[in-house]
Amino acid sequence: MPFLSTAAYSMNLKVALDNVPNTLGRLATAIGSVGANIVSMGGFDVRGDLLIDDIVVNCRDEPHAQAVLAAVEALEVVRVISWFDRTFEMHEGGKIEVLPLVPVSDSHDLSMAYTPGVARICMAIHDEPARVHDLTIKKNTVAIVTDGTAVLGLGDIGPEAALPVMEGKALLFKEFGGVDAFPICLDVGGPAQLVEAVIALAPTFGGINLEDIAAPAAFEVEEALKEALDIPVFHDDQHGTAVVVMAALWNALKLTGRDIGDISVVIAGMGAAGMAVGKILRNAGVVEIIGVDRAGAVYSGRDGLNFAKEWFADHTNPDRRMGSLQDVLRGSDVFVGVSGPGLIDAADLRTMAPDPIVFAMANPEPEIRPEEADGLAAVMATGRSDYPNQINNVLAFPGIFRGAFDAGATDITENMKIAAALAIAASVSDDDLRADLVVPSVFDKSVPHRVAEAVATAAVEDGVCRS
Repeated sequence: MPFLSTAAYSMNLKVALDNVPNTLGRLATAIGSVGANIVSMGGFDVRGDLLIDDIVVNCRDEPHAQAVLAAVEALEVVRVISWFDRTFEMHEGGKIEVLPLVPVSDSHDLSMAYTPGVARICMAIHDEPARVHDLTIKKNTVAIVTDGTAVLGLGDIGPEAALPVMEGKALLFKEFGGVDAFPICLDVGGPAQLVEAVIALAPTFGGINLEDIAAPAAFEVEEALKEALDIPVFHDDQHGTAVVVMAALWNALKLTGRDIGDISVVIAGMGAAGMAVGKILRNAGVVEIIGVDRAGAVYSGRDGLNFAKEWFADHTNPDRRMGSLQDVLRGSDVFVGVSGPGLIDAADLRTMAPDPIVFAMANPEPEIRPEEADGLAAVMATGRSDYPNQINNVLAFPGIFRGAFDAGATDITENMKIAAALAIAASVSDDDLRADLVVPSVFDKSVPHRVAEAVATAAVEDGVCRS
């Protein structure tokens, strides 16, 4: 079965068609013949013997887009006037900007917003430092920090190449949580320098969102910053992913009639996300969890484990199962993939317990495509927006920080994460719950509000709010 076309590889074609019968049909046939999908057409501009139109076409990848272009250009009755990649166009010039919250329309405004009036605000904060949360942007501002060492599924591509992702994150913070976030992409020599840099930047921000930092450095950085700072520190690749996985799993278990204490879970990928998923599942009551890295199953006593994997090995895999991913997958109820493309196939799913739950979340290409798992998995989820059940961190992090800020929290606790997961899961009603809807849509604007309320309540319960 061919892979689906997606908006991530969409192109806009401006074409001139001969104004004669069946020209449009021939154009549509040519595009369809190479497996692409027309998703929109503008209104035709009639110019004598020609019809001018803009057509949006979704493709599978860049070579496929070129094949579409070639197929259209081969038509004698159609001429391509121009074309562009819509994804690149969206990113042209960046995706965020800074806007003023107050007017500066005359000298009076200027005197209050800046000198000399601003000096009064500076001294008020100097005399009472806690007022910085009320009198500046700090109370609603997050630094999205990365060193570019583990960007999406692309690996160590550096801080500059990571910037488009961090910009996108800032966009989502604002759109879904009303939180002002700014990308901070740092060129540093290792975890110690990264920690030092973030501590130096922290006075400006009310929270730190760590992003795309390779494990095990990610764990060191997070722990050091949580210890050093009195503002929330959240590694989204770990905890955001874990929260949404937990929400999706609760609903998938409800749908398949399983009890959380009776299931067996295999996690492929022992980086930041895999570790955090294992921890939150353990805290929620899952007993049998087996992590798998490139060397196979992680178990207590295995040679070559870093400090993070050693902790994981000591707290999971109670039967010390060994072997490859395929070995430990046999008989398991749940597969969680946070690793890389094509790790498992349909044959592997057939070895799992009846009605398996499969979360294949590697980005941009999952461990197994839904097309390959069709009819085998009771519930199938990915990290992609072009398939049902997208395990997307945007369901978590805007509401988590919104709730933390609203409560004046100085930390994000395990209880706050569980509260967020429960709020996300509850956003899918029992009437709506089905195999292709175990998590709410990322465009459901009520979800961040539910998450924020739950997180703020948990923060108060945990006693981590600023007095």
